[in-house]
Amino acid sequence: MPRMTAARAAVEILKREGVTDAFGVPGAAINPFYAALRAGGGIHHTLARHVEGASHMAEGYTRAHPGNIGVCVGTSGPAGTDMITGLYSATGDSIPILCITGQAPTAVIHKEDFQAVDIAAIAAPVTKAATTVLEAAQVPGVFQQAFHLMRSGRPGPVLIDLPIDVQLTEIEFDPETYEPLPVHRPKATRKQVEKALAMLNAAERPLLVAGGGIINADASDLLVEFAELTGVPVIPTLMGWGTLPDDHRLNAGMVGLQTSHRYGNATFLESDFVLGIGNRWANRHTGKLDVYTQGRTFVHVDIEPTQIGKIFAPDYGIASDAKAALELFVEVAKELKAAGELPDRGEWAASAQQRKATLQRRTHFDNVPLKPQRVYEEMNRAFGPETRYVTTIGLSQIAGAQLLHVYKPRHWINCGQAGPLGWTIPAALGVATADPDGSVVALSGDYDFQFMLEELAVGAQHRIPYVHVLVNNSYLGLIRQAQRNFDMDYQVTLEFENINTPELGVYGVDHVKVAEGLGCKAIRVTEPDQLLPAFEEAKKLAAEHRVPVIVEAILERVTNIAMSGTDIGSVNEFEDLATEPGHAPTAVVPMR
Repeated sequence: MPRMTAARAAVEILKREGVTDAFGVPGAAINPFYAALRAGGGIHHTLARHVEGASHMAEGYTRAHPGNIGVCVGTSGPAGTDMITGLYSATGDSIPILCITGQAPTAVIHKEDFQAVDIAAIAAPVTKAATTVLEAAQVPGVFQQAFHLMRSGRPGPVLIDLPIDVQLTEIEFDPETYEPLPVHRPKATRKQVEKALAMLNAAERPLLVAGGGIINADASDLLVEFAELTGVPVIPTLMGWGTLPDDHRLNAGMVGLQTSHRYGNATFLESDFVLGIGNRWANRHTGKLDVYTQGRTFVHVDIEPTQIGKIFAPDYGIASDAKAALELFVEVAKELKAAGELPDRGEWAASAQQRKATLQRRTHFDNVPLKPQRVYEEMNRAFGPETRYVTTIGLSQIAGAQLLHVYKPRHWINCGQAGPLGWTIPAALGVATADPDGSVVALSGDYDFQFMLEELAVGAQHRIPYVHVLVNNSYLGLIRQAQRNFDMDYQVTLEFENINTPELGVYGVDHVKVAEGLGCKAIRVTEPDQLLPAFEEAKKLAAEHRVPVIVEAILERVTNIAMSGTDIGSVNEFEDLATEPGHAPTAVVPMR
């Protein structure tokens, strides 16, 4: 039997589980693993500037392609605690990433040794499993189980903590005979699908709600096929955005308190039946449940049995992987259509498209400083259907979701539940690593951008190109808007006069100088007609220099973005609405 260190066995398993990339920061307690990584070859490592950044890079990497599992690596103590935010983000959005940490020697773990912390206990609530391996011979089994857990059931992250002596211990392990464990996912039965379709067929104004589970299951094509067979309009959730193109005749728009469309909310409120697949009824999607559920029948399909009934009790629930369920939904729908037993939904679908053509938000403003809506209008012009957008939270993300267009799965990569500031830059680097020749465009407000901007140097060092649109109002815009309810504007302004860049006025941080100092390219835009040329130039610079390119748009200080604090029937629009085609020239459906 071949003998090797446990660390080398771990590296060999990673390769046989399909891992080709890892992100991390080495340190004393994880150096044996790094030595094995170097000796084993076959895994490209990207050195992060912050270990939290490495965890977000791993998450972006996973989200970019079906089957990807991002790996992040750090040393003992604070490296693991730094990655907790990344693990929380991944578990909240059902994203599998593997976090590997070093640890103090097993004999001193509980003796207050330097950087010795019980990271497995700390990570347990935000992972599917978190294990400190105390016996070297267990390393292969723990890694094998980790991949099995990440892929089975509801996907999610795992942490493996390796004491340094465990890493260095030689064990008997034969990589050539290693095989991944079979993946387990629950599957709907035909009887369940027949019942759900009977309920759908009995409705007059049904909708499909397409959640992120459809994208995780790589089942978007099946969702589109099912919608087209039945003629039922589709409401994508924020995490399911891209399951069908925005300009598809059955895309009815998004629903919610914030990241929603006027027409999406209006159509939902007219519906009488909802089939949700792979969604979790997130509170910013539903708002007040009495408004969301009143007068509607619900069927919920989810891979996690305990998710069904967690937010509200559906009329019927099916525990199933989205792909397995949709395969049956398509099969049964085809049979019903052949038998002439599917109702004609043409009038209902047409009414949804009519709302889409009339209930639009205005994007065309010529104001200086810029109104943010104009930035998104020009982004729609500059960045085509192949663009992968990456963003996390804030008014920039909310307005982006309301006004940008997405045409494919995994082309809206958004940290949905956790929403940590700083996520966008490292996540975009992870996405661009997974898709080096793709069009990756990140979107940040100034505060999100400043949280982890040191990671831009990773893009410069490792030649990872993407375009980063930075909308700068020198404010914590979302918090400022929320503080209106408290009649205050307290500790949310970032303004100051930069003594080194007086031409910025009160906009403070010179993001252009910072980006250039980190080895990237940057363009500042102050007028609307500069936006499109700047975006085109940014694409050229990214392709030429293979580094991140920032386009900073200087916004008016205060813009209130449409949202509701309570329910989907009472969204406050704040800004002027579109009343003629020229007000929303890049809308997916021309205004009528």
